[in-house]
Amino acid sequence: MFRLVPRRARLHGHSYSRERILSQKFHNDRTLVEELTCRGFIANVTRPHELNSHLEKCPRTVYAGIDPTAKSLHAGHLIPLLCLLHFQLRGNNIVALIGGATGLVGDPSGRLTERELSDAAQVEFNASKLTAAIGRFFSQAAVYAAARGSTQRSAIPEVQVLNNITWLKDLNLLDFLRSTGTHYRVNQMIARDSVRTRMSAQQGINFTEFTYQLLQAYDYYELYRTRGCTVQIGGSDQWGNILSGLELINKGRLGRVTVAEQSEEKGFALTTPLLTTSSGEKFGKSAGNAIWLDESLSSYLDFYQFFLRTTDADVVKYLKMFTLLPVEEIESIVKDHESRPEHRIAQRILAEEVTSLVHGEDGLCAAKVATEVLFGTDYSSLRADQIIRSLCNDPRLAFCSEDEMFTELLPNLAALYGLLPSKSAARQLVLAGGLYVNNTPVCDPRLRLTRDCLLDGRVAIVRAGKDRHLVLVSK
Repeated sequence: MFRLVPRRARLHGHSYSRERILSQKFHNDRTLVEELTCRGFIANVTRPHELNSHLEKCPRTVYAGIDPTAKSLHAGHLIPLLCLLHFQLRGNNIVALIGGATGLVGDPSGRLTERELSDAAQVEFNASKLTAAIGRFFSQAAVYAAARGSTQRSAIPEVQVLNNITWLKDLNLLDFLRSTGTHYRVNQMIARDSVRTRMSAQQGINFTEFTYQLLQAYDYYELYRTRGCTVQIGGSDQWGNILSGLELINKGRLGRVTVAEQSEEKGFALTTPLLTTSSGEKFGKSAGNAIWLDESLSSYLDFYQFFLRTTDADVVKYLKMFTLLPVEEIESIVKDHESRPEHRIAQRILAEEVTSLVHGEDGLCAAKVATEVLFGTDYSSLRADQIIRSLCNDPRLAFCSEDEMFTELLPNLAALYGLLPSKSAARQLVLAGGLYVNNTPVCDPRLRLTRDCLLDGRVAIVRAGKDRHLVLVSK
């Protein structure tokens, strides 16, 4: 059984336990497929009953592909990564496959227009960054799971991060056509959703994109042949590509194959839903900007706040998918939330759990401190080092010399560091009663800061109006 050490988090006067009892079978002896279905991870799956039996016999190898279209993972990647994590926690071997080769071709899935070919050097750079990022994610996920008693860290198989450039870069075209191309019929390839959608569009589809499904199929076949990989996970737009891989595995197996093996279907496909918010926006996008898992691109605060802003319509779905809280406990949380929705209990637990999963307890602490700095009213318990760490890489954090901090007029500092457009605008805001330092209204436009009015003797939190902030720190 998984054991969680009770710990209470006070949410607007309400004491609620973040950590719960988990079991290695995730309650009620559900199979992995049942658990994934219950949590909303499965859009489509081939032969689910056979897959259950297949997984219960012994540890299996499962993979998901990740395109190197950016140098960092973003929130949308949490879906396949957490799906892999559930397999890993059941003792299966997991592979994250970076498309260093297929990224040079471009996946037409889910696109109505032709993808611009990526620069080879950029793809290679992105692939190296993603390799490290995936390793960090699963390392932190193991800490998250172990802290909640879900498993011993030493018992979790290590994630393998591979790059398909390894086997595709030297693949001979003639050999590829003879060994792979002969197993496919063009009419079936055209029928795939990714191809059919593009062919109906004005721009059509070029031959390079058309062959993408064969390259992805070859990846699955290569992992099946060399690593015994029998399950591929992908987004629902990858269903046709994954089926192409199963086709190659079943038609193109090398070596001596018995009659019994010829009649037995090999390999499985599992796709996750393409997640959108209740308003129809693509998950992980905020005003056109991705929420990154790299704190240098999306701060701890921004990551935490992204999940804290989840709507009531989406919070149940996200709790099931993005946390390891038992489904039964999530249902209890939601009932409590619905009785007092103004406390946003479900959203706070979601934000805490996901931030802890991705950034650890230190990251969660930093996010909560930053939230208190920018949205709280009581700064008495905050320390300078906490504030500085919590706002690392945040443009609202500014360092200035002691001489500047204590000799320059406060309105001038507000203008100098970009809180207000000019010194005159800052002085006018003071006269209008709209400028604050450490939540105290500034009444004198000629006010200078002193050490005793700073937090911990170093920090001044300057606020203009309701929600514009500047955090000044003396060097």
